[in-house]
Amino acid sequence: MTIDVKAIRNDFPILERKVYGKPLVYFDNAATTQKPRCVVDAIAEEYYSVNANVHRGVHFLSQQATSLHEASREATRKFINARTTNEIIFTRGTTESINLLASVFAQSRLRQGDEVIVSVMEHHSNIVPWQLQAQRYGFVLKVIPINDQGELLLDEYRKLFTPHTKLVAVTHVSNVLGTINPVSELISIAHAHEVPVLVDGAQSVPHQPVDVQDLDVDFFAFSAHKMYGPTGVGVLYGKERWLDALPPYQGGGEMISHVSFEKTTFNELPFKFEAGTPDYIGTNALACAIQYLLHIGMDSIAAYEHQLTAYATERLLDIEGLRLFGTSQQKGSVLSFQVGNIHHFDLGTLLDRMGIAVRTGHHCAQPLMARLGIEGTVRASFSFYNTTDEVDALAAAIRRIARMF
Repeated sequence: MTIDVKAIRNDFPILERKVYGKPLVYFDNAATTQKPRCVVDAIAEEYYSVNANVHRGVHFLSQQATSLHEASREATRKFINARTTNEIIFTRGTTESINLLASVFAQSRLRQGDEVIVSVMEHHSNIVPWQLQAQRYGFVLKVIPINDQGELLLDEYRKLFTPHTKLVAVTHVSNVLGTINPVSELISIAHAHEVPVLVDGAQSVPHQPVDVQDLDVDFFAFSAHKMYGPTGVGVLYGKERWLDALPPYQGGGEMISHVSFEKTTFNELPFKFEAGTPDYIGTNALACAIQYLLHIGMDSIAAYEHQLTAYATERLLDIEGLRLFGTSQQKGSVLSFQVGNIHHFDLGTLLDRMGIAVRTGHHCAQPLMARLGIEGTVRASFSFYNTTDEVDALAAAIRRIARMF
């Protein structure tokens, strides 16, 4: 299946606007993606016609809203091929998903002297939650290093395991380098030591097919807003046996079975981990985003974005003084770079004045920046609604800015 980019762009009204009188070129998709009309329409339609709290009402609207909410859970299950909807926990995003797991896993499984393995390329949201729990329970973080191409060193990874290793937490795709990590192999190595694995899938789920059963991953986290859905909604997938064994994250309504002042018993999965009113409007919009992605086709999306990234790589590397960070053979649709001695903030600001939206800074990955010996980069990240013409506009704008300096 080929992608009709022109038709797709018609689904995203924001792509028609101008910035500083220039046509918007949106290359900040790793931070958040734009939303198709169907997603925004689904939000408005549910508020206008179906809005009612879920799971608790016997009246028609509540029953209808509950049906949509649970249908969204099933759509999410199918999208990542989880075994059962009991394994789909709705959260506020990847960050909360990881914080949830870090909290309950540390509380029940981690003690003084235990070890959690992460990688040097992790986003802060897969570092800081573990550090916070390490301060409380006394376990330590061990770090997988990378080579100069931005690839994990698997031999060094193997050496990190000891009898005290209790969990591996690693990103699927680096939000800075674009490296697609060999998570199947990482998981296989960990499982040989009887160690479970959490994969941060925030940067993979929007761009490529993901099958959690095929990966045999124990936990997998991602966000709706990075996959053309609403903000404030995310998912934590967990194997049912693990979720059954872990304690609740928060207390409140919905996550209980029975409450007395003497004792509280907890609800069944997945509700044990979903205290309070969920964002049932947002989960329905997530299901619409999933439907939209499946209509285009995840394989088609992956192929198109791979071609676009290859084209952009060739065009940018032709610019004198441009240095690209992350040159793995297995690479997602992210390009991080510097140009000569131009500060990344200055370059990003000037690109913005030309209508081109990119991200600048450390990208919430300061340990990786330290490994690379830099303070920050300019990052262009691509979507299936981006075009080679937009890439050409980026290259021309960088050349123009470089001449100014």
